[in-house]
Amino acid sequence: MKLARITAFSSSLLLGAVLALTGAAPVQAAESAAAVNYVALGDSYSSGVGSGAYDSASGACKRTPRAYPALWAAANAPASFAFTACSGARTGDVTASQLGPLTATTTLVSVSIGGNDAGFSDVMTVCVLQSEASCLNRIAQARAYVDSTLPGNLDTVYNAIRGKAPNARVVVLGYPRFYQLQGTCVAGLSETKRAAINNASDYLNDATAKRAADHGFTFAGVAGAFTGHEICSSGSWLHSLNVLDIGESYHPTAAGQSMGYLPVFSSAA
Repeated sequence: MKLARITAFSSSLLLGAVLALTGAAPVQAAESAAAVNYVALGDSYSSGVGSGAYDSASGACKRTPRAYPALWAAANAPASFAFTACSGARTGDVTASQLGPLTATTTLVSVSIGGNDAGFSDVMTVCVLQSEASCLNRIAQARAYVDSTLPGNLDTVYNAIRGKAPNARVVVLGYPRFYQLQGTCVAGLSETKRAAINNASDYLNDATAKRAADHGFTFAGVAGAFTGHEICSSGSWLHSLNVLDIGESYHPTAAGQSMGYLPVFSSAA
């Protein structure tokens, strides 16, 4: 009896070594990825605005195969992939029009949301066109909104996701800092404005991370990944003000999606 157990144990060790040497482990990993049912929700940072090659069928949502959700799906070949993220989306838009693909069989969800609720576009408009005092005042208003109203809006979205996809791992993506302070920019916003915008992004990320954690979701911050690649760096992964295409301003480039967002999401998925 003891000999049989020893033989069985030795056989299992031998089998493990054979699997490692023959590459069976990657096959198993591939089979695991194939079992994933992935749904990508959110705003323009998830749809891929700024990276180009937009799918015409997505219309104003501006979804693109260069966005991190599509890149992850192309690399991992999940069993199913639904991409409903949309440019300009607020929390209410996610609950109203993006949750259709979620089911009890959904195993992975990604979402970036909250920036539009907090008035990011208006903040940047004021900071670019108006005085330093006006910029700081508008940022203060956005921070107050993040304190008072955004947490409840995020709770509504997160509860809706969990209700429709009770078995899914949910990854909440954050936003980058936008400026490298004391960087290469010789014109444009003052350092005071740039620092205040960066701090506001951190403030939004902190609030989002807390709400995500309270719901048992994983928060995946991208600020670190973009460090050294902000606007005013020598190799920016973010568009600065683009007067020819305002909508792409302050969004990740294709490199920002593939080298900033994608590795962060891949590590958290």
